[in-house]
Amino acid sequence: MAMARLLGQSLVENGFELVYGGANVGLMGQVADTVISLGGVVIGVIPSSIADQVSHQGLTELHVVGSMHERKTMMFDLSDAFIALPGGFGTLEELAELLTWMQLGFHVKPCGLINVDSYFDSLLAFFDNAVAQGFMKPAHRNMLLLADQPEDLLAQMVSYHAIRVDKWIGVETR
Repeated sequence: MAMARLLGQSLVENGFELVYGGANVGLMGQVADTVISLGGVVIGVIPSSIADQVSHQGLTELHVVGSMHERKTMMFDLSDAFIALPGGFGTLEELAELLTWMQLGFHVKPCGLINVDSYFDSLLAFFDNAVAQGFMKPAHRNMLLLADQPEDLLAQMVSYHAIRVDKWIGVETR
């Protein structure tokens, strides 16, 4: 929770708005609360199926959409970059989708992790193993930005320049 508050503070101090899943719970709820308390802009996007249970009522804007797919699409369209804090299946699914889209050249928006207390080390080892085993190009592995502190990750994101590397490994002219 302390890192979530620090991320919210860093976003406001650097003039960034927050776009997130619209809930009042968890780490992202804490980021939103911090941004709001410091006078920042917070835009939430939440599916109607859970809006009555956990939607945050103090946001600058709250969009209630019909499905998780609509939610992710709207959040993608409204965002310029993506940051993941520790989480579970939802965090992993959203991160993997964003990195896949980047790998395929569908977007060039920076994606990064704040590696709180080495939380993502095993995931990063998985990615490194994918490179070592020939399932991922090193350039694609390096698309994922990493920092232990929000300020460091935001600095990387501001200076980020996307590279375009063909995704396909072992495709030969036929």
